[in-house]
Amino acid sequence: MDNKKKKWEKGVGGQAVIEGVMMRGKSMYALSVRTPDKNIKTVKTDMKSAKDRAFIWRLPIFRGIIAFVDSLVTGMKVTMKSAELAGLDDIEYDKESKFEMWLEKKVGDKLADYVIYFSVFVSICLCVALFILLPTVLGGWINGFLGGSTSVRGAIESVIKIMIFLGYMILVSQMKDIKRVFMYHGAEHKTINCFESDMELTVENVRKSTRFHKRCGTSFLVIVLIISIIVFFFVPTNDFWLRILSRIILIPLIAGLSYEVIRWAGRHDNLLVNIVSFPGIATQLITTKEPDDSMIEVAIASLKAVLEEEPVDECEGSCAGSQKKAG
Repeated sequence: MDNKKKKWEKGVGGQAVIEGVMMRGKSMYALSVRTPDKNIKTVKTDMKSAKDRAFIWRLPIFRGIIAFVDSLVTGMKVTMKSAELAGLDDIEYDKESKFEMWLEKKVGDKLADYVIYFSVFVSICLCVALFILLPTVLGGWINGFLGGSTSVRGAIESVIKIMIFLGYMILVSQMKDIKRVFMYHGAEHKTINCFESDMELTVENVRKSTRFHKRCGTSFLVIVLIISIIVFFFVPTNDFWLRILSRIILIPLIAGLSYEVIRWAGRHDNLLVNIVSFPGIATQLITTKEPDDSMIEVAIASLKAVLEEEPVDECEGSCAGSQKKAG
């Protein structure tokens, strides 16, 4: 079996969270967090497999849309859970507000789910405001000042989007708590790369692995940015509201196309793939940092928890050996 194909078929992804790492298999994910007592707490959660979804959500483009929404919801869930396991929600309040008591009475146990969905909605709105509305407003103002054409306006908006994206990444990377999340992000990538290289999951082997990965969420965001620039170039209009509306309507299409590009890049390894993947890999210089050994231990614990439930039986040779050791 081709080695690159084996890497894809192992089907492991992940996400860095507060003091921990979530590793995701095909039908479940495991969240491992370093607790306040310095132990590692791991929680396993089942999820709906892609093959169990309605037919339309397994088609190209459409599968990217559902994967994007699913990743946002799951990411919010594991982030909130990691905060709980890390002891960040131990602050006790003397008295609940009337609004909180009203919410608990109305929705009961589903309150947490509603909070998650609302948070995802707010996050999407903020992204639209930051990466669509703001570049459109600034681009229109600058283009009007320069007296440029519609194409010039599109180019200006593209430059502004890139500047906002990189500026945002660099700014948040300077925050102390985010720096630790980015270190766990590095641990997540290094552990997955170690596993995909058929090496035993040990701290020493993981430490030697690269912290960059083509299927990273950072790479996905960069691809989204690039594809949005290309797509919007073919939807020229100087009308402000029509310009805003067209960009919002095309978000699902752009997300779906970006998913297919990342999926394709994960399945192949050639010069074209390396060129397409380079911007995302370069941006990971910001969003991943070298982890310490304690962080690597957490990432390994999370991946092993996934492998206990989803052993990769189709791998041959050294892959099977590493699976046995990892479990």
